[in-house]
Amino acid sequence: MKTNHIPHVLLCLALATPAFAFDLQGHRGTRGLAPENTLPAFEKAMRMGVDTLELDVGMTADNVLVISHDRYLNPLIVRDAKGEWLQGTKGPLIRSLTYAQIQTYELGRIKPGTSYATQFSTQEAVDGTRMPTLASLFDRVKTLGSKVRFNIETKVDPTQPNDTVSPEVMTQILVRVVRDAGMSSRVTIQSFDWRTLKIAQAIAPEMPTAYLSFQNAGNDTITSGVWTGGYKVTDYPDIPAMVKAAGGAIWSPNGGAVTEDLVKKAHAIGLQVLPWTINNPPEMDKLIGWGVDGIISDYPDRLRAVMAARAMPLPDPLPGR
Repeated sequence: MKTNHIPHVLLCLALATPAFAFDLQGHRGTRGLAPENTLPAFEKAMRMGVDTLELDVGMTADNVLVISHDRYLNPLIVRDAKGEWLQGTKGPLIRSLTYAQIQTYELGRIKPGTSYATQFSTQEAVDGTRMPTLASLFDRVKTLGSKVRFNIETKVDPTQPNDTVSPEVMTQILVRVVRDAGMSSRVTIQSFDWRTLKIAQAIAPEMPTAYLSFQNAGNDTITSGVWTGGYKVTDYPDIPAMVKAAGGAIWSPNGGAVTEDLVKKAHAIGLQVLPWTINNPPEMDKLIGWGVDGIISDYPDRLRAVMAARAMPLPDPLPGR
């Protein structure tokens, strides 16, 4: 059971509210504190205490499912075998490299002097870190004895279909790796490309699906129908209604696009709401006040502090350093 040693009366009140089911998710492990989407980041998040590890997967040339947010090697976080930072804005596509080739690259720190390094100045480098496979993360979690869940995003882009394998292949191999590890009951599959989620529902109905959406002044994944498998928000009263029509049970919007009214509308039709990526404590507190079902954050420690201040149950930290 979750606990943070709060007084008995407050604990009883907390257990009587929906806060008991609140899902604290560490984004890319804990990007604000350790190299993103790496085993050190995932272990740090578990030692801190999270309900769910949020992560991304891509496919190598030899069909190994690796954990990576980008479809390519990102020069902001990747160095070659000589320790030199990759040049340009994009390195080789992950799909163009074998797993053995990818293991020659290091991603244990952010390139100094970049805006990305400034944004995550509290991230502690772990030199020598390599890109992990999803299977290796499952193995590590089992070894540590953690009961953590996984929220796994398929990194496919309908506007760049040649950058990755197809949604069908990605989803089929993801499901196979999850089932081989015996983790079906602990995995949610999420994606901006809603085609993935339809496929997942058909071949792995035991795994929940989370519908990602992004709306801001320069980006929009929900209007054209390209990202949403043909669904268009103009055909529905709002985004929650569109997610429900697409077969969703979880709506995961960017924090800037969610409102209290939309949270209420989503809940009224049986959807959970899990915003991303929320790193500012006042915003975390506001969203919790609106009744969101969880939050995805680069800083699980900040989210734990906000939850503790509200006397909410906290995920138990994994024992150890």
